[in-house]
Amino acid sequence: MTDAYSFLVGMVLGFSLVIPPGPMNALIAVRSVRSLRAGVTTGLGAMTADLILGALVYALHALVNLTPVVRWVEGAGAAIMALFAYQVLTREAHPEPPPPAGDVRVFSVALTVGVTNPFQVVWWLTAGLAFAYLGGILLLVGLFVAIAIWIVAFPFALHQGARRSERFPRGVAVVSGVLLAGFAVYAALLAAGVTV
Repeated sequence: MTDAYSFLVGMVLGFSLVIPPGPMNALIAVRSVRSLRAGVTTGLGAMTADLILGALVYALHALVNLTPVVRWVEGAGAAIMALFAYQVLTREAHPEPPPPAGDVRVFSVALTVGVTNPFQVVWWLTAGLAFAYLGGILLLVGLFVAIAIWIVAFPFALHQGARRSERFPRGVAVVSGVLLAGFAVYAALLAAGVTV
């Protein structure tokens, strides 16, 4: 692969990781409608999780069979996503605005969700690992450039939507809560060995 091609393939892979609806986008969405800063900080936590997962998978793939670890991650991810789904949906039942969380807490919650998100872990164990070796470091740079673009553009678009419509934040919260609950159930089934 040429350098430019590797970089572009990396960007495409990065967008393939972050654009599809998933637990992390649901968490970013629900935070972005209240605060652009909290949305971007959540995205930074998610990107840091990707850096950690990518580095671990890259470093350990030849030494350790990572498959058994995935089951534990799936179980932990199911529990964490269920907790956040509950929090998001019960907050909508009592819609007083919550006190703003500090940046460190927002970041650390997103990081925890990211490293226990079975969908992120499985992506790194499959596509991420395969393409990392195919395209080398420039592919990984392109991947993280795409993630960086998404974690700013996605919260910005949602925050703008919330400023234009009073009903928009409630809709985002309900959709995000339902998505988180659905992904929690799916992760629990995976952890139990149920093929879906």
